[in-house]
Amino acid sequence: MINNEYEILNQAKKVVLAYSGGLDTSVMVTWLKENGAKEVICVSVDLGQVKNPDALEKKALKSGASKFYNVNVEDEFIDDYAFKTLKAGAKYENVYLLGTAIARPLIAKVLVDVAEKEKADLIVHGCTGKGNDQIRFELSIMTINPQINVLAPWRFWDIKGCSQEEKYAKDHGIELKVTKDEDYSMDENIWHLSHEGLDLENPENPANLEKILYWVTPAEKAVDEAEIVEIEFEKGKPIALNGEKLKGSTLVKKLNKIGGKHGIGVDDMVESRMVGMKSRGVYENPAASILYFAHEKLESVTIHPDALQYKQKMALDYAKLVYAGKWITPLKEAMDDFIEKTQENVSGKVKVKLYKGSMQPAGIYATNSLYLEEYATFEEDDVYKQSDATGFINLFGLSSKIYAKAIKEGENK
Repeated sequence: MINNEYEILNQAKKVVLAYSGGLDTSVMVTWLKENGAKEVICVSVDLGQVKNPDALEKKALKSGASKFYNVNVEDEFIDDYAFKTLKAGAKYENVYLLGTAIARPLIAKVLVDVAEKEKADLIVHGCTGKGNDQIRFELSIMTINPQINVLAPWRFWDIKGCSQEEKYAKDHGIELKVTKDEDYSMDENIWHLSHEGLDLENPENPANLEKILYWVTPAEKAVDEAEIVEIEFEKGKPIALNGEKLKGSTLVKKLNKIGGKHGIGVDDMVESRMVGMKSRGVYENPAASILYFAHEKLESVTIHPDALQYKQKMALDYAKLVYAGKWITPLKEAMDDFIEKTQENVSGKVKVKLYKGSMQPAGIYATNSLYLEEYATFEEDDVYKQSDATGFINLFGLSSKIYAKAIKEGENK
């Protein structure tokens, strides 16, 4: 019996393939043509990670693609995706800064744009049936255009692992730059670089950072001299670095280099995937780590206490929603509206001291600070009547007092 997926593939006249040039998608172009696709159009979505689009195009066409697109959306990625999660303070399981998760809905948007332009029948991606990205891509695509079919060969083809992929590539003359014993599974954009697989699959193994890291110098080998960076925010959005006004993507690139030099922004974590298993990854995100740190410091002196505390609780829910691929949902949009409201007063400058993997605040300068020294001082002041605290405590604790009294009386009875 022919699998339904193969039938769909055979009936398709044009297929749009999300193409990175890595192991999976390099094999997939040839495999799709071999298994019924009449025409394969490769789409590379450039989030700042594509170093040589011409070489990528040459490789795609050589593998059998009829056409190649490289679509640069790094500015949109930073301004409309990364900075939204930054303003939300979103960290999945309180660690992961969502660098891969926030890229997928934008990649999906570009894939749909190309598919509609080319009048393609199918969008194909190279995500495995074990990962989160299959969910993120497909939820985004079906929300943007529910009429487009999506196929994931990893969920139905006969290839069962990386070794078989490499053999298929060798048998079909597909050029690969993968050395199984040295190359981790990586995902890169200008917000982060992730590493998975090999020795990291056993959480008992310490990460060999000298071998793994590309952007960040291991803290022990970072420069011996501390550096202070100044980041300016306007309504929660980073707008300047060290006094220089910059667009978001440029600011992030510059801060990545500065933070990487000082060993900033390495997260080694075991996270809970959506499909139910635990997975370990090492993430490099120097600029993101510094921006989160600075943003949190500025929020501490600019957001009303009730709003800040509620926002901090929401941040975990927001991160889980984004991690699960639900970027384009009414709940996410409603959360964004709330977050934008909280950011109205988050303007000012924050200085951060960087040294060998650590960050310390070196000055917070808010445009409209809620920190008023005349109220907070331990010295004598003329604005706060300390005796007022007696009545406040009596009323604030009255419910606890009544409860304790009732329990005691019940025990005595």
